[in-house]
Amino acid sequence: MKNPFITLEKALEIKAKYSTPFHIYDESGIENNIGNLKKAFSWNKGFKEYFAVKATPNPAILKIMKKAGFGLDCSSLTELMMAERLGFFGEDIMFSSNETAAEEYIYAKKLGAIINLDDITHIDFLEKHAGIPDKISLRYNPGGEFKIGTQIMGNPADAKYGLTTEQMYEAIEILQKKGVRSFGIHAFLASNTKGNSYYPELAGLLFKLIQDLKEKTGAKFDFVNLSGGIGIPYKPEEEEVDIIEVGNGVQKVYNEVFNSKETGGLSIYTELGRFMLAPYGGLVTEVLHFKHTYKEYVGVDACAAHLMRPAIYGAYHHITVLGKENNPIKFKYDVVGSLCENSDKFAIDRFLPKIEYGDILFIHDTGAHGHSMGYNYNGKLRSSEIMLKQDGTFSLIRRAETSDDYFATLDIYPEFSKK
Repeated sequence: MKNPFITLEKALEIKAKYSTPFHIYDESGIENNIGNLKKAFSWNKGFKEYFAVKATPNPAILKIMKKAGFGLDCSSLTELMMAERLGFFGEDIMFSSNETAAEEYIYAKKLGAIINLDDITHIDFLEKHAGIPDKISLRYNPGGEFKIGTQIMGNPADAKYGLTTEQMYEAIEILQKKGVRSFGIHAFLASNTKGNSYYPELAGLLFKLIQDLKEKTGAKFDFVNLSGGIGIPYKPEEEEVDIIEVGNGVQKVYNEVFNSKETGGLSIYTELGRFMLAPYGGLVTEVLHFKHTYKEYVGVDACAAHLMRPAIYGAYHHITVLGKENNPIKFKYDVVGSLCENSDKFAIDRFLPKIEYGDILFIHDTGAHGHSMGYNYNGKLRSSEIMLKQDGTFSLIRRAETSDDYFATLDIYPEFSKK
């Protein structure tokens, strides 16, 4: 059973002011999760979370991360601009990008961000356009299959990201000659992993690589960035990752690889987006229609433009009918939106309580890669975002789009220009 963090009464109160659909975030849950992450890595003096802006690029969320002492993981020019406007500068920003435009490197360098190079050829490109900084990070791709025990977690060889093992050695030697004094290593080898083994396994791989790189190049390493990849239980029967156990596992590997003199000298960084935010966000939508054909369809006022993960990945998102949490779950529905695409389905053959016109549905785990992946196909407008505060009140943290927003880039035409 998955329990929503909002009641029907609160949803209706918000709906009366801002209308559905809307994405809502649980401030209390976010704060608790921040505390757990800090506790898990408290053994590492230099630990820092760089929240993945791409997951939930909202100033209210990013301000919570700033207050916690976290940095931001940015991947584009506009994300860098958002970080700057919110007071993030220097090494509070990790810039991890691929196929990067010159203006993005220039902006990252201006802010003093840690630049995470995705390819060996980007060294010359970065030097030509922005210059080489004193500290730099390299994104590593070991190739092959990444396994934990007998389970294949991912296939890095098929990923477009990162340098090969041989290129890591070559890149460090080149960068040392260009004046780089210290390095970091970054790797992202699997997504939405379950269980507690992913980070420790990845950390062990990177720690051993650093040991060998140090011996063969003499390079100084300041940090290991384990990136993201820790999953959440989208389905009720799935277990949560124990972040305390994850932190203990990384510490154990750290102490095994490095001798006592080096312990504490290498900072551990993370770039968690989904783990930090997904469970603490939901999409609230109203039931508008029913369709009784070859299947039973429930039509809601949200669509894939508000949450595209089910449409493009077939991703599971649990659904609660607010106010009917304890009702019998014995009616089978497809829950669908209004896009002119048959993939616009939040649930297929999902057993739910009996649904009626005007019911309010809470679609779980949309706090990361939910609103941020929205789009305007069919002229659909992106929804508002609401923060449910710790004291039970709520505030608007992003207004809903309007038709004027949709037409704004068409102001080159007299029919759409504001007079």
